[in-house]
Amino acid sequence: MEASFCFQPEISLHSTNNKFSRPKVMGRNTAASAIDIFRTAIDRFRTRRIAAKSWLKFGNSVRPFSYFGLNFHSKAPRIDFSRVKELDDDIHNKNTMKQIEVVFIPGAALSHIVGAVETAKLLLERAERVSITVVIMKPFKDMKVDTYTEKISSSNPRLRIINLPTPDGPPTPSPTFVFDYMESRLPHVREIVSQLMEKSTSQLAGLVLDLFTTNFIDVAGEFGLPSYVFSTCGACYLGMSWNFISLINGHHLPELDSRSDDFELSVPYFSVPVPSKVLPGRNCEDHPTTKCILKCLMRLSEVKGIVVNTFYDLEPYAIDSLMSDVKAPKVYAVGPVLNSSSVDDDDDVKKWLDNQPEKSVIFLSFGTMGCLDEAQVREIALALEKCGYRFLWCLRNPGIPGVPPPPTTSQVLPEGFLERTKGIGKVIEWAPQKAVLAHPAVGGFVSHCGWNSTLESVWYGVPIAAFPLFAEQHLNAFQIVTELGMAEAITLDYQMDFTGEKPPQIAGWEEIAAAIRRLMAVDGGSGVRDKVKDMQKKARAAFQEGGSSYKALSVFIEDVIRNIS
Repeated sequence: MEASFCFQPEISLHSTNNKFSRPKVMGRNTAASAIDIFRTAIDRFRTRRIAAKSWLKFGNSVRPFSYFGLNFHSKAPRIDFSRVKELDDDIHNKNTMKQIEVVFIPGAALSHIVGAVETAKLLLERAERVSITVVIMKPFKDMKVDTYTEKISSSNPRLRIINLPTPDGPPTPSPTFVFDYMESRLPHVREIVSQLMEKSTSQLAGLVLDLFTTNFIDVAGEFGLPSYVFSTCGACYLGMSWNFISLINGHHLPELDSRSDDFELSVPYFSVPVPSKVLPGRNCEDHPTTKCILKCLMRLSEVKGIVVNTFYDLEPYAIDSLMSDVKAPKVYAVGPVLNSSSVDDDDDVKKWLDNQPEKSVIFLSFGTMGCLDEAQVREIALALEKCGYRFLWCLRNPGIPGVPPPPTTSQVLPEGFLERTKGIGKVIEWAPQKAVLAHPAVGGFVSHCGWNSTLESVWYGVPIAAFPLFAEQHLNAFQIVTELGMAEAITLDYQMDFTGEKPPQIAGWEEIAAAIRRLMAVDGGSGVRDKVKDMQKKARAAFQEGGSSYKALSVFIEDVIRNIS
């Protein structure tokens, strides 16, 4: 479920003969009407290029974003970094004020749980007055989650893990099963919050929710507590989502008479125009989870602030635009937040990598839901054979899309592939990704461009060959390939079909091999290796005292404390 957002958050314009008219008012502000609005937007927003930075231009006419119910012109100072040293002194002085408690409620997926817990650990390191309770929801038994949380819970006495009940029996086949499960946990969360409110040793300061768990804003409201959100997605995607829900909440739905599947959108979150082919949810606007996602995101305006797993130098346009929008919640870019635990280590993989030359191995991994079609697996295998590079391939056996498949691989690979490549390659069913990327033998990463994987590649300075599959991954890939120039593109058009109704898209072995060769070139190819190394330095500097993420975390802690004063 890693950031599986299936919708298309966009700006569209209402135009008649190249002249602007006022946007139409659409329906009530409910999740149901949002779906109707969204579908209408998908149909209407087939447009010629819209050129804009803090305004929209069409023909000879120019209108500010505020004309369409948005405001990107107001430059309200959102974070004051001048008091960071003073804030740090106050935060660490646990004797000056009462202890405070914060409750994290991440989404029901390992990547979301890890992101929330690692952020909680950062808060504990910086604020001795703070204790944190993390509420874990698991819609089905997951040994990786159990192993991770057991190790974490014993590492810090101020960090408490509470596991909510897991349903008996196998998951239901409903595509909204995970969302239904999280919704059903509301009474359990209410009881936990009620008990914490009664504690006399500390004061409950608020709930830190997930993009998927904003329904628990209602629980916070019942007890008069502020809510915050921790976003496992980047600031660019968050900005695009905020744009879209702002249009819905403001009852503004501009349209264009012109329709086209090929258009570009320029928004303040990117330094370059964004092509339509990378917009999230291009082919899944009717997927059942869309209503669930919209219902969650439409409540972002109710939170006090959003903690984003990113850092300023990676997404300056998006962060600046969100922070200057006076209608948006306050944004704290505190990343990159990575898994610091070593529970995912694998001795067999490490031993194999230890025997490979430096920067000689291409690592391939497509995430926990990246189950590729058999024909696509064969094309990747052929590309690896043609290239001749050493490789470590994390291959999940194709099965029912979105359902973890059985751990077998031999039947989906070309006949004789494993034997022919046994001297240079290793195919595994699961990889300790962080440990692999940190290994000096790894020189490149073929990735689906999930946000966590993208941040890990930056942190360890390993360039990516982008192969996005679904959700916001195409937007992430466009960001690192085109805007930042620190990745090579295999394809930005591939769309994983979760319905089973469409013929599979196939990226040919030639384009896969060409991107891998560019990525692994000794001379650095197109310079992506140098650029990702430069971004690696900026990522690590952001965490140092005085760095952008260090400062943002200090301000977030101070705001949490001030909001209960």
